[in-house]
Amino acid sequence: MNETRTVIEGVLSGIPHDCLIILVSNSDRGPVDRYEIEAQTVEQFCRLAGRSAITVHQKDPGVAAAIKAAGMPELIDDDGLVRSGKGEAMLLGMALAAMTGRRYIGYVDADNYVPGSVHEYCKVYAAGLHLAGSPYSMVRISWHSKPKLRDNRLFFSRRGRSSQITNEWLNRFLAEYSDFGTEVIATGNAGEHAMTLDLGLKLRLAGGFAVEPYEYMDMFEQFGGVLESTDPDVMASSVPVLQIETRNPHFHDNKGEEHVQGMRMQALNVVYHSPVTLPAVRQAIVEFMVEQGALEVGQEPPRERVYPPVGTLDLDLLYDALDAEALSFRQPDGLALAGRPASPPIDRDKIPRRVA
Repeated sequence: MNETRTVIEGVLSGIPHDCLIILVSNSDRGPVDRYEIEAQTVEQFCRLAGRSAITVHQKDPGVAAAIKAAGMPELIDDDGLVRSGKGEAMLLGMALAAMTGRRYIGYVDADNYVPGSVHEYCKVYAAGLHLAGSPYSMVRISWHSKPKLRDNRLFFSRRGRSSQITNEWLNRFLAEYSDFGTEVIATGNAGEHAMTLDLGLKLRLAGGFAVEPYEYMDMFEQFGGVLESTDPDVMASSVPVLQIETRNPHFHDNKGEEHVQGMRMQALNVVYHSPVTLPAVRQAIVEFMVEQGALEVGQEPPRERVYPPVGTLDLDLLYDALDAEALSFRQPDGLALAGRPASPPIDRDKIPRRVA
């Protein structure tokens, strides 16, 4: 959000040539229209590199109208717009990817300062999804280090301030079932992750920064064997989640302590309210949140918003409404811009039917 043109260009240049670029922005539209700068940056990049892309703004009234028409009014706020939040943006991105008929989707945060790390993430996604050997698989990045400046020196921290807490409680959730301590989950807050769309279209995404830890909880709920599954095909195939450590350091914008604390608490909220979380873990979460000052004694953690799967959307209606009403919806086509036959990312006649 509100990243500089230089940072956006760096991220774009790190994405391999054959990957479709999808930019979902919630940057300011005034007094300077930062989304317009982002969209023009993407269009120029596509023209020079012979690439295709899709760009859209999260707060475009036409996007809200399209989402509502396609069958997901839960995503709309009291002002009639798509709710702000990372999870909401990821949901839009997945819907756009699904309309193109592609099989995989990978997420990269736009505030990444190292183009080489973006390129590495994409290679890891491809390798992991290939190795997984399942149509229902996910790859989550465990970055090698997150450098911080301390006493005028770079300190290459191995643990993020938020992920350390999130991973601890997700592992504690698992340990309560296995009776063995574990550190198997190392990517509870992995913003950089990829999955097959066969899996993604079945997942329920949580709002805001709860989205990444909730992906784990939703997979445990739907496919973990504790609750009865409504997807026997997925259960028979298994759902491998590959966590792969990268080599590049992860440089990104420092959002401050309040942002980090919010991420921690949103993660604990989704673990606490999951129907597969055992009572001992719930009680321990409440005690921890009281100690952290996030709850008063006797309070219960708030529930995070959880949306229906993207696979429930009517993608034909979504595209038609976006095309007609969403002024921010653009499909820069590098081939057409270079005078070659047009090949827009979304072919209206080939949009897949809804899967759920």
